[in-house]
Amino acid sequence: MNTELSNNKILNNSEDNLNSEIQTERSAERIQEDKEFVPVIVKRTDEAIRHPDDVLEKAIDEGLEQIRRPFISLILSSMAAGLILSFTAMAVAVIATFASKFNEPVILRISTALVYPFGFIICIISGTQLFTEHTATAVYPVLEGRAKIIHLFRLWLLVIIGNLAGAVLSAGLLTLADDVIQAEKGYIIIAHHLVSYSNISLIFSSILAGWLMALGGWLILATPPTISQIACIYIVTFLIGLGGLHHSIAGSVEMFTALFISSQFSISQTARFISLAITGNLIGGSIFVAILNYGHIRKTQEIEHDEQPV
Repeated sequence: MNTELSNNKILNNSEDNLNSEIQTERSAERIQEDKEFVPVIVKRTDEAIRHPDDVLEKAIDEGLEQIRRPFISLILSSMAAGLILSFTAMAVAVIATFASKFNEPVILRISTALVYPFGFIICIISGTQLFTEHTATAVYPVLEGRAKIIHLFRLWLLVIIGNLAGAVLSAGLLTLADDVIQAEKGYIIIAHHLVSYSNISLIFSSILAGWLMALGGWLILATPPTISQIACIYIVTFLIGLGGLHHSIAGSVEMFTALFISSQFSISQTARFISLAITGNLIGGSIFVAILNYGHIRKTQEIEHDEQPV
């Protein structure tokens, strides 16, 4: 009897030891998992909120990458951007066609602004080269002294040529497909909006549009590649549409389409719009975003460096 009790006690102790060992192993695994999980959370938090210094460095690297791209790569990518923006022109024209039936300018302005960002979202997220993105981004390496201004002008020229070539092609496609799209009236309404202002008004409108687009490019660099980037693009381009501001490339698609589809517009009107819009977009992006952002961030870094104890 005593022997049996002794054996049971030994078995119970063995089971307790085994359970204790299993529990200890699981606890150790849980502790290890917790240790490994915390850095992941910290890393994601850091990625979600980037310091302006880091954004500037990223912008400089991005600008250098674009400046160093081969000729054919820039041309093809920028042509793709001009083609993609046809979806903005199409969406706005379709909405303008239907909204015009209400004969209410507020409805027309808001409804077209809601769909204006669609082509821009596709264009920017797909990584194609849009001129108004580079009015600021490509300036940073020049300000930093890591690229020459002639390289900046080369980039701008190639991207503009590619964007406009894509705009002409996409306008042709929209014209040929208009029997299906049925947005002729919308293209005419938009084109009248693009050319019916004085040179001064058009320049300042384009400056605001270029400013917003360059801000959008900065925000994209400041946010992780998630839905937040799409939100940034939507916000800035919605504001452009809501304000009726003039974007050189999207407006070029709209003007070329109106030129092809209607006899109300001339080549000289189209050329005037494009030249003024490009000039304004360039000023808005390079001065109001690139120079100001670079200046205030670098100045802050200098002050912080001077204040550090020797």
